Amino acid sequence: MIKIILATHNIHKAQELKTLLVNLDVEVLTLDDISTEIVLREDGDTFEANAFQKASIVHNHTKLISLADDSGLEVFYLNGRPGVFSARYAGIKATDDMNNRKLLEEMRGVAPRRRCAQFRSVLALVGDGMKDMTEGICPGTLGETPHGTNGFGYDPIFIPDGFDKTYAELTAEEKNLISHRARSSAKMIKVMKSKLSAAYNR
Repeated sequence: MIKIILATHNIHKAQELKTLLVNLDVEVLTLDDISTEIVLREDGDTFEANAFQKASIVHNHTKLISLADDSGLEVFYLNGRPGVFSARYAGIKATDDMNNRKLLEEMRGVAPRRRCAQFRSVLALVGDGMKDMTEGICPGTLGETPHGTNGFGYDPIFIPDGFDKTYAELTAEEKNLISHRARSSAKMIKVMKSKLSAAYNR
């Protein structure tokens, strides 16, 4: 069975990806499954650059097919911020709560109609003869206070279009039907089936 390794130290993101890839005929590994300590860098100025950087680092270290996600929240009123800085918006060692509080403070008093935002996920697949990318977007609005305990990151303050509750109030099953990562994963699965089929037949 072909092995694919997820290029992330984020256990929440790794679990989401493993769930989304469950129907692929592959063995999905995480960085915790290997003994080598790999330091990931994400100093690019776009999600695309960061995703390819992380996937390339892991592939170069392990020689396995590597899949990396770089994603974040883009608030239109803030010209796309936090964007690529989503995980460290309130500082390098910021917690999810710190990032949420900073963002909500910046948006204090902004009218509901101007609180449009979107989550964006970019997946990069890197392996021998493989260098592919897919993107998924989930549009919505930014709430004024956190709600819900499921999920991670900005989930408690993001209300996806078509819902009256936040990402963090959705079940994992509900979120995996409409999330930005679900949408990028659905596209990547099509790419991977084609590429892995070719690898099997070499």
